[in-house]
Amino acid sequence: MSEYSLVGSHLRDVDPELGHLIDEEMERQSTSLQLIASENFTSLAVMEATASVLTNKYSEGYPGKRYYGGNSTVDKVETLAIDRLKSLFKAPHANVQPHSGANANAAVYFALLKPGETVLAMRLDQGGHLTHGSPVNFSGQLYNFVGYGVTPKGPGGEVIDLDNLHALAREHQPKMIVVGATAYSRVIEIDRVRDIADEVGSLVMFDAAHVAGLIAAGIYPNPLFKKDGSKGADVVTFTTHKTLRGPRGGAIVSHDEYGAAIDKALFPGFQGGPLENTIAAKAVAFLEALTPEFRSYQEKVVENAKAFAKELETRGFRVVSGGTDTHLILVDLQSFDIDLSGKQAQEVLDRAGITCNRNQIPGDPRSPFVTSGLRFGTAAMTTAKMGVKEMSIVAEYIAAALQKREDEGEIKRIREEVRSLCLTFPPPFLAK
Repeated sequence: MSEYSLVGSHLRDVDPELGHLIDEEMERQSTSLQLIASENFTSLAVMEATASVLTNKYSEGYPGKRYYGGNSTVDKVETLAIDRLKSLFKAPHANVQPHSGANANAAVYFALLKPGETVLAMRLDQGGHLTHGSPVNFSGQLYNFVGYGVTPKGPGGEVIDLDNLHALAREHQPKMIVVGATAYSRVIEIDRVRDIADEVGSLVMFDAAHVAGLIAAGIYPNPLFKKDGSKGADVVTFTTHKTLRGPRGGAIVSHDEYGAAIDKALFPGFQGGPLENTIAAKAVAFLEALTPEFRSYQEKVVENAKAFAKELETRGFRVVSGGTDTHLILVDLQSFDIDLSGKQAQEVLDRAGITCNRNQIPGDPRSPFVTSGLRFGTAAMTTAKMGVKEMSIVAEYIAAALQKREDEGEIKRIREEVRSLCLTFPPPFLAK
């Protein structure tokens, strides 16, 4: 355990057991590789805002329209976050209250759909998200989701099959088309999706949970608009804690005509009092995202991801779709070792200090609990200032650990090398 601690004296005195657990997690984060694509390291300023006195204020409603007194300062905080977010996305309307991306999606569905209406969305086994119609999720239980997927494996393949999406839209006449994914590494161009939606009279929601930071930096096309500047997606939802590098939470941006309905659906429809301390932390993250340094960071995130994908390929892993345009890499393990499942690989890498997650690949022969793939992301490593050189080192650690997975001595050796590398590239909460 490191001698350094983020636990203050008050918590240590009141609850030393919990304080020890927080120190334990700090140690894990700072001495192991964080390669989960939906995670990142926030700045200390974001962490400070999250832990601020704003956690004490209850503020149901919206700025200027609260159900409790004493919200004059909170109104300024939330308005600041809204204004900064609108500036980032060039959005006519923004809502910063969602507690999560799932809540943001739920609010949009509730605002713009009636139960039972038809929605087109990417299937979970093709890269979609639980809230895009999975039968175990509220979305699949309340609405009639029809799934689309990706083109077959091969050169130029495993990209969203827009021809199939078009055919399904004509057949099913959906009220909404959902684009955006949780395990898809390529840019999704909004122009054709918008054209398809206009043909069948459908709304478009873009779930930008993974790529919000890339959009904010101008690295990924802003889905609110087509290339000619006309309307793209009607609504964009996202999380604030992945590439955007803010606190855990969600947000929604939209064109003006949907703003009032979305606000009403979120509160009083789905949530009570907003977490104003988290909203303050979102405001900090949005300010950070408006800087030239943030754009440079996002450029390095993508540069690292492309390099990492190539390094994995040279070691026998098949990268789904042949590469990446974002921070995310989806890997098919079958080319590396046909007997190695994603579940087993994830557990082996965990022991080696390499944190990632198992993930289904398109056409996966294994179940979602076992899988044949792994999902990696470069956002956190890049925040820790690792570069292309380190991507090669990390890829070698991964290959070596999985090749020697029955050799505990080798796993231990790799774990120590990983620890040494991470201490050379500390996260912001340890950086001097």
